[in-house]
Amino acid sequence: MTQRKGEKPTISIQEHMAIDVCPGPIQPIKQISDYFPRYPRGLPPIAPHQAGHAGPLCSALSTSSAAASATAAAETSASLQATKRDEEPDVEGYDSDDSTTLGTLEFSLQYDQENNALHCTINKAKGLKPMDHNGLSDPYVKLHLLPGASKANKLRTKTLHNTLNPVWSETLTYYGITDEDMVRKTLRISVCDEDKFRHNEFIGETRIPLKKLKPNQIKNFNNCLEKQLPVNKTEDKSLEERGRIMISLKYNTQKSCLVVGIIRCAHLAAMDANGFSDPYVKTYLKPDENKKSKHKTAVKKKTLNPEFNEEFCYDIKYADLTKKTLEVTVWDYDIGKSNDFIGGVSLGINANGERLKHWFDCLKNKDKKIERWHTLTNELPGSLND
Repeated sequence: MTQRKGEKPTISIQEHMAIDVCPGPIQPIKQISDYFPRYPRGLPPIAPHQAGHAGPLCSALSTSSAAASATAAAETSASLQATKRDEEPDVEGYDSDDSTTLGTLEFSLQYDQENNALHCTINKAKGLKPMDHNGLSDPYVKLHLLPGASKANKLRTKTLHNTLNPVWSETLTYYGITDEDMVRKTLRISVCDEDKFRHNEFIGETRIPLKKLKPNQIKNFNNCLEKQLPVNKTEDKSLEERGRIMISLKYNTQKSCLVVGIIRCAHLAAMDANGFSDPYVKTYLKPDENKKSKHKTAVKKKTLNPEFNEEFCYDIKYADLTKKTLEVTVWDYDIGKSNDFIGGVSLGINANGERLKHWFDCLKNKDKKIERWHTLTNELPGSLND
């Protein structure tokens, strides 16, 4: 192809689309200027011998430029790594800082040993973490006793709306707390944010081993909230707590009978969809050859803390009590289907702990009513059926 004088060279479309193709990975597409270098007007192209002469200088400049680039890259990389190290929080420091940002909670605890009650007064919280889009929260406090079934022993305060510094001044009480519970139980206090259209959100928690409390003394706390701690799931599920029951025992020497009183239950497991149960209690004195030892209380509707105050009499000789076992079970009444088992407890010579002590106290103290709280478990005593 001939080119007229003064005419600019033309470039074909094939040359525009030219790329390097070679074995191995595809190389980046070169610029057109790499194929057709442009020279400033008035400067002729470098002759081959000039290019050879200038080669060492260009090579030196190129080497110097590459070294400088490598040095700059190394410095940049080191700077980025240093910055990243500065940004990475210390694990312990992070936990501490995060706890302070979750807020603090003021509360007091008192173990009423005479009435087997644990009084938890939730006073106020300060500086809670904002959980809503408006920069505020709708906080409430819930309590659990660990280990044990959370549904059976959950208590909660009212919800206060649009605040990071709520004041509840509310007392929640656990009934049926024994000295044994005070040694092995831990109270978990959680602060949550209530949401109408989504799941409630966890803000923070604190845990208090009950063995820190002295009987009949109020102990005040002002604790920083912590992130949620894992719950020990290695507990024996067959001994999962389902609530508490208060039972009275009395052997009446005049009538030669054992008087069993079903007084009340507390913090029963919720068995119905509405979050409640319709509980009633059954008692058996085993062994029962004649199948006549069954007694049953009235049904209490829609409650987890029913009061029964009912007594049943078993005609039995005093000497035979050492051979008997009292089995007490709590059920949820359902219409049109089988009733749900909530929990049970056995008292007698083969029992242990508080259950055995209660039975012995009854035998040792004739004509005296002995009241005790007992823990219900989901283990069905004697494989009873409803």
